[in-house]
Order: sequence, then C-alpha cells, then structure tokens
Amino acid sequence: MDADERWIARHEALTRLGVKAQTLYAYVSRGRIAARPDPSDPRRSLYAAADVARLCGDGAEGETEVRAPVVGAAARGEADIQSSVGLIAEGRLFYRGLDAVQLAETATVEAAARLLWDVRDGDPFVGLKPRIDPIVGGSTQRRVLAVLGRRAIEDRSLRSHDPAGLKQEAASLLNEVVDSVSGPGPRLYLHQRLARGFKAFERDSHLIRRALVLGADCGLDEAVLATRAAAFGGAPLAGAVLAGITTLSGAPLGELGEVVAYVGEARRDPSGAARRWLALKGGVPGFEETAAFGRIDPRARPLLEAAGLPVDLQALLAEGEAAAGRPAGFHLALALIARRLDLGPTGAGDLLLLGRLVGLLAHAVDQATDGSPIRARLRYVGPEPGAH
Repeated sequence: MDADERWIARHEALTRLGVKAQTLYAYVSRGRIAARPDPSDPRRSLYAAADVARLCGDGAEGETEVRAPVVGAAARGEADIQSSVGLIAEGRLFYRGLDAVQLAETATVEAAARLLWDVRDGDPFVGLKPRIDPIVGGSTQRRVLAVLGRRAIEDRSLRSHDPAGLKQEAASLLNEVVDSVSGPGPRLYLHQRLARGFKAFERDSHLIRRALVLGADCGLDEAVLATRAAAFGGAPLAGAVLAGITTLSGAPLGELGEVVAYVGEARRDPSGAARRWLALKGGVPGFEETAAFGRIDPRARPLLEAAGLPVDLQALLAEGEAAAGRPAGFHLALALIARRLDLGPTGAGDLLLLGRLVGLLAHAVDQATDGSPIRARLRYVGPEPGAH
C-alpha cells in the first residue's frame, strides 16, 4: 500500500464501515481510527485505511473488531454519546468539520453559532429585538444564570419544537443573554455589544470575538454531558443549557480562578512567581496539560498572537513557559486577554462562560434533533436490603 492508499476520504470510509458520520467521528475521538488533514484541502480529513479495514474485519489475524459502534458502555457505567458538534483530532479542534482556529480568524460569534447549530437555511439572528424587561445588575455570571432560569420556566420542552424552531429559540436565548450583559445600545454584532457592556474599546472587540469562537467547544466534559442529559430528558432549551452552565461554574471556573490569581501575582514578578508555584505545587497555573488536548492546546497561541500583549504580560508568558517547559493553555490565554482588555477579576470567567454557552446550545440542539439515546447504568454499591 503506497502513501496515497494509506489514507482514504470520509465518503469512502463511511461506505466501507457502513456507519453514519457521527460514528466515524466517534471512532476517531476514541483513537480507533487515525485521521489527518487532507493536504489538498485542510478543511477535510483523511482516515487511515488500515484502521478502517480492521474495524470492518479485514485486518490481520487477531486484529478483527466489530463494525458496529462500541457497545457495552452502559454496562461499565459510562455514558455513550454521539455528537456532530465538535471533534478533537491530531491536536486540532474542528467544529462540524471546519478548523476552529481558522474559523476564529474572521468568523463572528453569530457565524460560528450557525455552524455549530447546523443552520442551513436562513439566519435565526435576523430581526431579533431586545426584551422589554431585561435582567440587569450583578455579575455577568449572575445575569447569565438568571436569564437561563427565567427562560427555562417560560419556554416549552425541546420535544415540542421542530429543528428550525429550536435553532430560532437558541438564537433568541443567546441574544437575550448578550443583552443582559451589554445593556441598551445599537444592535451591533454580538461581540461588539459585549465589548460595550465590558467597557472595552471597539478596536479590541475582535479579541472578544476570537475568544468566544475558540472557547465554544472542547469535546466531551461534564458540562456537555449535563446539557445533553437534560436535553435527552426533554427539558426546555434554556433548562438543558442551564444544567451545563451550572456544571461549568464548578471545577472549570474554579481552575480558571487560580490562573487569574497567578496572572495577578506574576505581573509583578514573572520569574519569581513561576518558580514559587513550581516549587510549591509542581506546576505553573495555566501551563498544565489539558485532558482534551494534552500538552498543546491549539486555541491559545493564535489568541495570544492577536492580543498585542504589553511588555509585562509578555514577560509573564515567557517566564511561565520557560519554568513549566510547555506552552500556555487556553485558560491562561483568556486570563491574559481579560487583563489586556481590563475586564476585571471575573473577565476571563465571563469570556469562558459566554463562549461555552454557544457550544452548549449546539449540544442541546444536536441532542434534540439528531442525538442517540444516552445509555448509562447506575450500579448500586450500598448496603444490602435489610442489612440494618
């Protein structure tokens, strides 16, 4: 088999396997099929023919596997989820087959949302108006949670919508959240309205846009699982997303808080702060490996390169990378962007929350319109009946 024959296009892989695209993506994400960008068109992927043959039962002796998707996840207590939203392959992040880093160079939040929500006809953001009784006051996180909670009470179950209506509701919900953060003013692009609410300069609003597009999705985590489980149960769209956002408000935002604290300390003493954290905890906040991407998060570098960081933040970045021996992660990039834009102590968390809101809406819509049942098994390990 020569070099060209070792890799096949998606259509051929799907034909040989006899599965849907979502199943192929699941095989890639689980490491069962290797994938790489197509040299002639980086927007497309090629798949290892040998891995496809093995899954079809055509491999060498001892390598045969079933062609059907992995079964028995429920028997191990794991959730088994199929998604068409995002894929991490070979260290790159794709939104419905498009490279997220390349998309963030020019795409608005609205354009990224339409892609992630699989909007094929029309624009659900056209004609949206501000609500006459917006939720105002308090932190950005409080406003987001309040809007989602109110809409979860007001809106109908996901099961009562057709796909087009569901995507229209997603746009309405995102629009209402942004209005609550940005306050009254011209009906500009979402990132421009958020810049107004954050009191950032218009010329810097592209950094908010990039951060939100890059932060929309990062594979399966607890927030995605919570959102999809609620959507599978028939919750209103806002209720499903509320489940994910409240989950996100736990560990991920807590970890980001430590990174923000490190940035505040390291601005004054970049090398000393990095050494202290390394000695005390064995790592430098913001420079750790991530569960989704491992050593290098592809979203961090392009965001930082677009930021035009001042000298003190550049020194913080350089000293941290030198001490940790690995590049900055996406959380550190958000913290540095928030510091660069003077968004305050919660700015990085606000960017993460709003970006993930777009992606969690995508997962709720995807689960409701094209999702497979979420299979899981609760295994009881408590006392035997009548033991007490």
